Parts: sequence; C-alpha cells; structure tokens
Amino acid sequence: MLTKEAAQHVVYEIMKLYPNAVPTMHYQNPFQLLMVVILSAQATDESVAKVKDRLFERYPNPQAVSESSPEEIESYIKTIGLYRNKAKYIYKSSHQLLETFDGKVPNTREELQSLTGIGPKSANILLNVAFNQDAFAVDTHVARVCKHHKIVEENATPKQIEERITEIIPAKYWGRAHQAMISFGREICSPRNPKCHEHPQLYENLEEINLMD
Repeated sequence: MLTKEAAQHVVYEIMKLYPNAVPTMHYQNPFQLLMVVILSAQATDESVAKVKDRLFERYPNPQAVSESSPEEIESYIKTIGLYRNKAKYIYKSSHQLLETFDGKVPNTREELQSLTGIGPKSANILLNVAFNQDAFAVDTHVARVCKHHKIVEENATPKQIEERITEIIPAKYWGRAHQAMISFGREICSPRNPKCHEHPQLYENLEEINLMD
C-alpha cells in the first residue's frame, strides 16, 4: 500500500485530470436526489436517466409517494435492476420522511442512514451533493481506483477506503475527489483493459515520495 504522501500524489493527479467533475445525474431538490441514489444501486446512470423524469413528475414529494403504492412505483422503474426492492425503499423512506422529518430530507449522516434504502455511500452522496457538506462516498468506481493504485489494501472495505481517503486529503477536497475518481474509473481505470499507464504523471516521482508502507 502506498504511503500517505504517495497516495496523496495519486489522488491529486486524478483530480487534475478531472478538475470540473460534477454529478452526472440532474435533480432539482434533495428528495429527487434521494430517489436517484436509491435507484442507482447496482444500476447504470443511463438506466436511471431513462426513468427519472417520469418518476419525478409523478412523485414530486414524499406525500405523493405515500398516496401511491410500491406496485405503482414499480411500473415507473421496472427497467432498472432490483426494481421491486427499490420501489419498496422509495415508498418506505417517503413515509419515514413524513412521519419523522416533516416531509424533508434530513441533513445529518445518522438521520439519513435511518431511512430505508440509504446506507453510508448514499448518505455521503446526499450530504455532499444536496447539502454541500464535506463527505466522501465510496462506490464501485472509487473502490476499484483505490485498490488498483494501491491507495488501500486489495481487501479494504468501503468503510476502510472512506477512512483512508478522508485521512490523506483535506475535507474541502472530499467531494471533488469522489467525482474525479468516478470519472477516472469510468473512462480510464476501467474493470477491463484499464488505461492508467497512458497517464504517467500518476506514477512520476513516487519513488521520491517514499513509495510503499
């Protein structure tokens, strides 16, 4: 595993490759983003993009969801993997928002993770993107990049990856690092035939930075 200094170098170089990386999914309020992150689990952005506009129109707020049913929600998202579970998560979390949070998406990690369908990754995305709080979310792209470049051990858990990144770079960069790593993972450090070697700046000077722990 890379030392803190060497890992910092790799992360910063990835951020330089994508200085303007932003979330690709468009939304207008925290509730729409909540639905998007629920739908996004083990699904592509493209598949979510195809259903989100009709979903947003039919369900503009938690109240509209609560007056519906999981079965009706399914009809809007059935092209997405695990759609039955996701429909239940949207339905149950909307009821929780109404019952516990006055119909508003909460803005603390503990409260977000109390919602059905919202785990640590989704909570961090909501904190950072919807509420502009310092948080670092670990998805499959981020995990792959961190392991491929030895920022973490090969068997590191998402929690360990989050702890490592938030330890080695300042909090003000956490959101930017997350978005840059997603873009890097999609376009360069892909699961098959990664092209990281085409960006030698990632590896330059590592020997001088006390390469390995």
